Amino acid sequence: MPLAHVALRAGKSEAYRQAILDNVCRAMHETFNVPEDDQFMTITEHDAANFRYSPSYLGIARSDDLVFIQITANNTRTLDQKLALFKRTAELLSQSPGIRPEDVFVSLIEVEKANWSLGNGLAPYV
Repeated sequence: MPLAHVALRAGKSEAYRQAILDNVCRAMHETFNVPEDDQFMTITEHDAANFRYSPSYLGIARSDDLVFIQITANNTRTLDQKLALFKRTAELLSQSPGIRPEDVFVSLIEVEKANWSLGNGLAPYV
């Protein structure tokens, strides 16, 4: 049950933003075995004054098209699954909406299954 938050610079079209959501979701389905109906995601847009990044940290040439993707998920995935998620996300986003792989920044936050309440004040994974 991943929860994904996407942050990017303001000004992209709705189709562009939807392509990001669709492809992040697809990458999670393909690499993390997330069910098709398990889609919990947000996008926030930021003006230039509220969106800061290093254009060259670790030798990666980033642009203003940088997209931050933060995924919170159960701590049940292997290292290979995590690496596959990162790679597949960059591949899919380069295809649509056309984001350069250098501009795909993914952060994975792993939590215990007991840390989720998906509604009704219940913890379904406990």
